[in-house]
Amino acid sequence: MDSVETPNLSEDVIKKDLLPEIYQWSLSNGLIMYPPNFELGTVSIAPTTLYPTPVPKRSFQDAIAVQKAYNELYCNVSRDGNKNWLSNESSKLAGFDSEFTGRLWELYQKASKQGYRQKLRLGVFRSDYLIDKRHDEIKQVEFNTISVSFGGLSSKVGQLHNFLNDSGKYSPEKGLNFYSNEIPVSESAIKIADTLATAVEHYSSCKQDPVVAFVVQDGERNVFDQRIIEYNLLQRHGIQTVRFTLEQVKTHTFMDYNSKRLFWRKSGQEIAVIWFRSAYSPTDFKTEESWENRLILETSYAIKAPDLLMQLSGTKKIQQLLTNPEILAQFVSDETARNQLLSTFVNIYPLDDSPLGIEGKRLAFEQPFNYVLKPQREGGGNNIYKNEIPEALRKMDKKDWAAYILMELIQPEPNRENVILRGSEYYKEPILSELGIFGCVLFDESEIYYNQYSGWLLRSKFNSSNEGGVAAGFGCVDSLVLY
Repeated sequence: MDSVETPNLSEDVIKKDLLPEIYQWSLSNGLIMYPPNFELGTVSIAPTTLYPTPVPKRSFQDAIAVQKAYNELYCNVSRDGNKNWLSNESSKLAGFDSEFTGRLWELYQKASKQGYRQKLRLGVFRSDYLIDKRHDEIKQVEFNTISVSFGGLSSKVGQLHNFLNDSGKYSPEKGLNFYSNEIPVSESAIKIADTLATAVEHYSSCKQDPVVAFVVQDGERNVFDQRIIEYNLLQRHGIQTVRFTLEQVKTHTFMDYNSKRLFWRKSGQEIAVIWFRSAYSPTDFKTEESWENRLILETSYAIKAPDLLMQLSGTKKIQQLLTNPEILAQFVSDETARNQLLSTFVNIYPLDDSPLGIEGKRLAFEQPFNYVLKPQREGGGNNIYKNEIPEALRKMDKKDWAAYILMELIQPEPNRENVILRGSEYYKEPILSELGIFGCVLFDESEIYYNQYSGWLLRSKFNSSNEGGVAAGFGCVDSLVLY
């Protein structure tokens, strides 16, 4: 049970006092998104909570403490090297998910034949957790290797909740701080910008000041989350950024095909780092040219975050395999780090013909209420929960089952009631919160040059909702108060 009380505010106080403060602070400070079918000058505040969510300090610190071990794990997995473990597993998975994972694998094979000139690789990761009430431990929901979002807005929502607390808005009758416990502010907006700058510093010399490219979705609504990091990159490091979609690669960039160096067409500046904020879903590849353009970027001399092999290391199948202690030991030699990682895992089963897969199939039909069925997809809205699992599997061809994993549901303690703001509406309901920890790593085949914890994100959703993606419309950004 929480040892931190939450404000008991009347509907009248919420409507007349708090909401104007939240809307105006958010619009003034950039805690915003574009609404659906937006025009450039029309914004709305990002979905957020009225006040911060209580989180145990020990759990918060545990999640931060294990991040560098996770960074190194996925660095070692995506190195592949002589073992070719990731390549072998990805080639198997490609046969079950030909529409997307198979296409990514095909691109990687083409890129490998053409050769990689750039040996440096950049990981900008986020590891997501729930606190399991059965063990009182953080348990990993998933590990994200591409397009990790809300590094910018996470910093803003913590600042908002601190403002409301420090200005006495949570205790209007007294005008004093309601919370005496710490409401930490994530430094992700700064730390991720610092990571991109570090990658630029390691990039080989070029004639002009190099730029960082953000590869984005067409009509991106979450642009302000990205822009906050761009502005920090310019203000703190003097590094400019450019933005384009997969469809715009040939019109907005050009390549020197001898050196494979990539340039921004308008200014001729060299692109040192490419950060993919799209290309994680089949819908991001609108035409065959989109796939061709992804290959152009992959084979360029720019440092990729992520490259294709690192993106493939973030599939749900790889997450499932790494919960096997024997497989994990291949990539993490340090026993302390290995035990840290193992403590965050829940049971995950394949749905193939292996002994573990046969057990997974049995559980999917006999105990579906304890599990979630996950495909190899990112972005929210793709998972199948509990009693819906048997019927979903019956509708599929059995040969396609192996493209999914069956993951034990984490059982968190439901949080107290909060108020979620979405657009002009607000909802007073119990919420459930998921903690994401950002981490960044710069490496090549033989050395790790940079390995850092890079801030955090709290996302909350209605306790009655299975999905939690903010950009997909299921959740909101939140902050935490430690106890």
